[in-house]
Amino acid sequence: MGEGSGVPGHSILAPALAQGIAGDTSAIIGYNVLITDRDGVVIGSGDTSRIGSFHEASVQVMLTQEAAAHSAGEARRLRGVRPGITLPIVIDGDAVGTVGITGSPAQVGRFGRVVKRQTEILLQESLLLRSRLLRERAAEDLLREIAHFDPEVVSPDDLVARSADLGYDLRAPRVAVIVDIGATGTPVTGPSVSETSGTGTSVTGRSVSRGDPSAPDTETRNSSVDARAQRADADMLRALPPRLIREAFADSQDLVAGMASGRFAVLHQTRDRPVRDLVPLCESIVEGLERRLAVPVRIGIGAAASSVAALRDSYEDAASALRLGPRARPGISVHVIEDLRVHRLIAAVAPRTRARFTASLIPALRARSDWPVLRRTIMVWCESGFSLVRTASTLNIHRNTLIYRLDRIAHLSGHPVRDHPAALALYLACIADQVEPHS
Repeated sequence: MGEGSGVPGHSILAPALAQGIAGDTSAIIGYNVLITDRDGVVIGSGDTSRIGSFHEASVQVMLTQEAAAHSAGEARRLRGVRPGITLPIVIDGDAVGTVGITGSPAQVGRFGRVVKRQTEILLQESLLLRSRLLRERAAEDLLREIAHFDPEVVSPDDLVARSADLGYDLRAPRVAVIVDIGATGTPVTGPSVSETSGTGTSVTGRSVSRGDPSAPDTETRNSSVDARAQRADADMLRALPPRLIREAFADSQDLVAGMASGRFAVLHQTRDRPVRDLVPLCESIVEGLERRLAVPVRIGIGAAASSVAALRDSYEDAASALRLGPRARPGISVHVIEDLRVHRLIAAVAPRTRARFTASLIPALRARSDWPVLRRTIMVWCESGFSLVRTASTLNIHRNTLIYRLDRIAHLSGHPVRDHPAALALYLACIADQVEPHS
């Protein structure tokens, strides 16, 4: 077989595809359908015994691209041929194989053009799908190289040129988005076989008679059906996240790739819109995936970038937002790096230095059972501009309650919390405590 239209290294008429078409079509029309490759070798047939044999009539049909009918007498004079008709399979003006129907030419002739056209349509669809998958794979490889970009290994100009070949402009402003799906592949999909009752009912709902000598065979068949159904469900669930993510980031300039088990990355073209405008879209992705997969989903959003190096940094920002966001803001599923810059800065400090810093400021506070409440009070106090009114409103407590807490924090820590430099030091210590994995 020749190489097919923009899909180098792959035959258009793959044997598995040819056999699928031939087998299904034979079952539909009631006559055997066979498909040959360009050399006249049968690669698909409703009668599987003919696979691999030579079909001499196909050679002339390939040369002329004209259909041919063969009576019983004519078929006997041709190697591997039975009475029927043979038609060329033509894709983009090129004959890539033939399709034959076995039977009296007068009887099967009415199916000829329909079967030929249907075969060509299925092959064209397969070719388009293969081309799309190859393009998606190339885009995924490109995104991974950008995420792990090292200028000493690859030139940024090479990546820009490769992206242009795929139709992407890396110089346009983009932002990295990472979708993290927890426990992928273990969604709640109903009772397993081990969870069914002992009443003789399988997970498919079929009744199994335990007293019937044939019951083991029935159970075996049912188990086989169940296993196939579970595999099909698993395949569908694996395909669901990238499909939903691509549907959400549907701009032709958006790159989407699977990076690791349960993690997907997007380089989204912002078109000069604020990065924070992505939050509602990302929240809808989280809601859709969690509803269908019954597992936690989190999303990290990096900063806008318009160069290869900056896109790598944006990807690292998104990964940092995913790592630090749940510690700083538990209960939130979408985390933007711009909300976590101070956390990332503190996280970059050596662990021993962080530990000494927090030990010098908040040891007595951290030892208390209500430390999470006190920590939040310190942080909201600083983030509210040291305003009693705004802090009390954010914490949803009475002003006098806030004053009592602030006085208690000052007493326990030994630092005057109403003194702004001292309060900021406590604030940084609280962030250092947050970024620790245990907190």
